[in-house]
Amino acid sequence: MKIVIQHHIPLPVHGYGGTERIVFWHMKELARLGHQVYFIGPSKSDVEKYGIIHLKDDTNNYDVWKNLIPTDADIIHLNYNAKLPGKIPTINTVHGNGQPGEILKENSVFVSKAHAHLHGSQVYIHNALDFSEYPISEELLNQKLHWNNFLFLAKASWKVKNLKHCVEACRKAKKHLHVAGGRWWGLSRFIHSYGIIGGEKKLELLKLSDALLFPVRWPEPFGIAVVEAMAYGLPVIGSPYGSLPELISSDVGFIANNREHLIELVKSNSKTFDRKTIRAYAEKNFSINQYTLRYLELYEKIIKGEVLNPISLTLNRSEKAETLLPF
Repeated sequence: MKIVIQHHIPLPVHGYGGTERIVFWHMKELARLGHQVYFIGPSKSDVEKYGIIHLKDDTNNYDVWKNLIPTDADIIHLNYNAKLPGKIPTINTVHGNGQPGEILKENSVFVSKAHAHLHGSQVYIHNALDFSEYPISEELLNQKLHWNNFLFLAKASWKVKNLKHCVEACRKAKKHLHVAGGRWWGLSRFIHSYGIIGGEKKLELLKLSDALLFPVRWPEPFGIAVVEAMAYGLPVIGSPYGSLPELISSDVGFIANNREHLIELVKSNSKTFDRKTIRAYAEKNFSINQYTLRYLELYEKIIKGEVLNPISLTLNRSEKAETLLPF
């Protein structure tokens, strides 16, 4: 199959980047499976050594890069809401929440069941990791979780990610919180702020932590940090919103229903979590191979002329998805 993927960020990314990592891993896996993958993207990208054909474009302007599309391509995969003119079918991965009144394309694919439902669809594929980039030693897998060091791994300045209640819970419980994804500007011997980080620094923080705090206050589409934490055998404390109840089973974490419940869970954990069980759960449910195989099934359907979503898709709420939900 000849597959065209367009993206405006140089790939692979070496620092911060969630969507970009998934796009790159998916292309790499498609090539590994024997498909012809054409990447239309910035000239600074370094993808050809992975078997990906690089069609260089620094404009991110369709009127320019449309001329790079092979005429015999089978499908074009976009990671934003657009339908391209012409005969080559298009599929769209929707990574975020739509805006009120925005109409999403008929071949949209969402990143969780809850995310799809929020937009009137039933078509979703969970995000995934290339676990080779998240190595874990047998020694670490056998280490006990001490419930003293918690990790916040999200955009700290975005209120819906709820750093506020994570800080409150750790200060009241006298537990350490490591904030990655922005700055916390208060003073506390329990809160450690690292700014926006990625790469090895992020992996080191994951290895040193006992659990991830992810009590978001919005309909979270997916939350790649949840699976990154599980890759290192860390349980996750999430909120009851968006994808989190479908990602976090009782074997791999907790759902905190409100701030009091969050504080209680941070203070003491009566449950013994096993790192090996959590890592195995993540590999079973969120591998890039599984992700790519499911996309190939959808590619086949669209190439045959099927429409993934026969009804009009839009956000099923009048206010913006970023409106804070109660916690």
